[in-house]
Amino acid sequence: MTRYLRDILRQPDELQKTLEYLSGAGRQTLNQAATLLRKARHVYLTGIGSSWNAAMAAAALFNAGGRPVHLYDAAELLHFATFPPDSLVVAISRTGRSVEIVQLLSKVRESGATLIGVTNAAEGPLAQQARVSLIIPVVFDHGISVNTYSTLVCAAGALATATVSSFDAALASRLSRAVQACNPAIPAWREQIARSDWLAPGSTYYFLARGSSLGSCHEARLLWEEGAKSAATAMSTSSFRHGPQEIVSLGLRFGIWIDGQRMRSQDWAVARDLKQLGGCVMLIGQRLAEGTADLALDLPAIPEAWQFLIDVIPAQLAAEHLAEISGVDCDSFRYCSYIVETEYGLMNDKVVVPKEGS
Repeated sequence: MTRYLRDILRQPDELQKTLEYLSGAGRQTLNQAATLLRKARHVYLTGIGSSWNAAMAAAALFNAGGRPVHLYDAAELLHFATFPPDSLVVAISRTGRSVEIVQLLSKVRESGATLIGVTNAAEGPLAQQARVSLIIPVVFDHGISVNTYSTLVCAAGALATATVSSFDAALASRLSRAVQACNPAIPAWREQIARSDWLAPGSTYYFLARGSSLGSCHEARLLWEEGAKSAATAMSTSSFRHGPQEIVSLGLRFGIWIDGQRMRSQDWAVARDLKQLGGCVMLIGQRLAEGTADLALDLPAIPEAWQFLIDVIPAQLAAEHLAEISGVDCDSFRYCSYIVETEYGLMNDKVVVPKEGS
């Protein structure tokens, strides 16, 4: 069993602990951060890597609740933006040590903006320097961000919900039941994935989603790249319909997240047409019937706006299986550091550059 798979299998337990923390010991900190957010005139939501994908999911909850946020990649926010007066920055980072996050701390401080940190590391610069730090304790993943991603997206989602309405015990309980239901679902998803021919080494993969599931969609792309060392792309389902559909050809792979409450019929139509045009389609969502696509991974019941909390798990499992059938080591990074602490180049000092013909 790969270490990546071990991390996926313990994910429901880590999410359960996170929900208990957010509705218990961490509730006061969560509410303190939400109060600051409600008072701020300009709110920036940022992260990089998998943390950026978590920010994307949370932004959908802020925007849906009538509290719009500026969603920026941390490097873009650092180098290409200026904070106006009365700004607040919510920075998401598993360690708080990524180079862009560390440099952004100084920029936020010098501009007079307020900083809220959402992180897994109490000792990191982000947690130490933020005005309010929402620190989610977790056993760190071996390599690919699995539990650090899901616990941070859970915390960021809770922060958005607490800001626009309330992250109360009733919601936490419903989310907890959905997370618990993933324990028996995971073996079923693995079996479906293993017997499906949707995964094929060397294929081209497009991931499409809407709303908060865009975070899971973009995280799946990153999992393909980090874990299976396979090219993939991700975008909103609507954007795909405005030109990129010209790429459709026989055997092209598509993964589509079906939203729990909006645009379901429209997305079913996209999936149907892709099949008719020769594409191979995986669907992830609630209330899916097996046989409606080449691979249909049905989710446990969960509040529709929070589907992102668990709808990344089937994609994590699929990426691990693709790495296996491709003969790729998903537990090692060939070029990337676990924490990127410099802005120069691509490789860390331990990289062995392949020679021609090797």
